[in-house]
Amino acid sequence: MKYTKKDLAAYNLHIIETDKFKTITVRVVFHSPIIKEEITLRNVLCDMFLQSSKNYDSKRKLTIEAQNLYAATLDATNSRLGNYIVTNFNLSVLNDKYTEEGNFARSLQFLSEVIFNPDVENEKFKREKLDIVKTLAANNINSVKEDATSYSLMRMADAYDKSSPVSFRMLGYLEDLEKINEENLYDYYLKMLEKDFVDIFVVGSIKEEEIVPLFKENFKFKTVKRKKVPYLIDSTVRKRRLFAKETIDNSQSKIAICNVMSNLTPYERFYPLTLYNIILGGGSDSKLFKNVREENSLCYSVSSITNKLDNLLIIMAGIDKASYKKCLELIEENMLDMKKGKFTEKDLKIAKEYYISAIDEMLESESSIIDNYLMVELIGVDDYEEKRKKMLEVTKRDIIRVAKKIKMDTVFFLEGVKDEGN
Repeated sequence: MKYTKKDLAAYNLHIIETDKFKTITVRVVFHSPIIKEEITLRNVLCDMFLQSSKNYDSKRKLTIEAQNLYAATLDATNSRLGNYIVTNFNLSVLNDKYTEEGNFARSLQFLSEVIFNPDVENEKFKREKLDIVKTLAANNINSVKEDATSYSLMRMADAYDKSSPVSFRMLGYLEDLEKINEENLYDYYLKMLEKDFVDIFVVGSIKEEEIVPLFKENFKFKTVKRKKVPYLIDSTVRKRRLFAKETIDNSQSKIAICNVMSNLTPYERFYPLTLYNIILGGGSDSKLFKNVREENSLCYSVSSITNKLDNLLIIMAGIDKASYKKCLELIEENMLDMKKGKFTEKDLKIAKEYYISAIDEMLESESSIIDNYLMVELIGVDDYEEKRKKMLEVTKRDIIRVAKKIKMDTVFFLEGVKDEGN
């Protein structure tokens, strides 16, 4: 696998050459410092791109053209990475050697059409299509409680810090949705094209000298490079742990725990912390799974994840409400054990094997390969080989040092009050 980065003035083109796949995947990445009031605008705009374009003025015509390109797939997504909102346009198409010469070039033209030539008249998006998208957005926002796990995490983030991007709801906000119209959505589109940082990634059996001219021809951004704000969010640690609670019409209850990480070095953030999380709650061999779920039968599910750019480690559990106190005590006990080094070299070995296996699995996916190189570009993580090397060098002492930098900060209890017998 060969990686090349080309500076094309307004954006960077990242070329990943590999013969492993029959498809070529392209991702156009817009990233900008996140503003809470613009999240809903961004979501609606993202969906509008997939409704139509000027030359394909219906969703049906977009779908037909994708099929004409030998079943090319196109989607657009929004997410948050630390202090930034990220919009991805993803295109996947069969390599020309499996279709016909010029199919990849036409697919790039199709992607360019969707991004640069939206279905706009008189500097406005079309009302009837905007109404469709806004209805779908409202339905998504209103369905927030249907997934109790996601809702508990959202409410935990609110309790932790309402002013932080950590608590911003990526589904959007109804009050902001009501303010969106054909004119201000188009204004926001122009702002995104002009102000966002842009990176384009392409992975597949490709040749740099052949594809660079294609991207120069189809993606003529005029963005001006500016100094970036940090992606990493500064963590805030309260003096006393916060407990918050809400009831829900559900037979199962949820615990969502926000643990703050302080003063981690870059090495600790990407290596010992990763292994710490795997050992604590990252799978069926983890301490939380064995000690809280299997041995004590206190929960239906329990796991932990790291939000490294947020400086947070999150623990989630699905429980019966009567088990809340005991479950929380056991979670605290297992975190204390990690600080005391009460885990074995075998635990460490299994965690490293799990990580290496995950890397091998990522190399089998074009999308995951792009994810990795995106993180290389945005926050300077290591490439695959360097990750393997450094992870294998992590010691038990490194993990204990990290464990001592993690503090339980906010506990949110979503109490299910529905009687299972009814």
